[in-house]
Amino acid sequence: MIVYFIDAGMFDIDKNDPASPGMFDKQQKGTVSFEEFGALWKYVTDWQNCFRSFDRDNSGNIDRNELKTALINFGYRLSDHIIDTLIRKYDRAGHGTIYFDDFIQCCIVLYTLTAAFRQLDTDLDGVITIHYEQFLGMVFNLKI
Repeated sequence: MIVYFIDAGMFDIDKNDPASPGMFDKQQKGTVSFEEFGALWKYVTDWQNCFRSFDRDNSGNIDRNELKTALINFGYRLSDHIIDTLIRKYDRAGHGTIYFDDFIQCCIVLYTLTAAFRQLDTDLDGVITIHYEQFLGMVFNLKI
């Protein structure tokens, strides 16, 4: 899915799905071991490297064009309207940019929604037809 970083060997959200149970707390104890903490640290570092590679002006945040470039590199082909919607949704400061943690959240939500959509898009044409309650069930069962 995140083609740019898979090809570069830097990051693979499919392998590091934050919604998967016990992603870092493998024994489900509510704590992480030293080894698990190392995996968590690598996960955060991978996200930081990803973020920095698209923060072209080194401003510490991602603007609209930088976000669009990142998402294109991740394999998404989204309209300018959706890019603007993502910026509005994840721009805490109201400056038309998103910070590192918001970038992670944006990418994870987009990935999760896309994965749920793809389960229903059996012919891969980018179109699904579902009933309202099916839609609600799909959305409310997502771990986002």
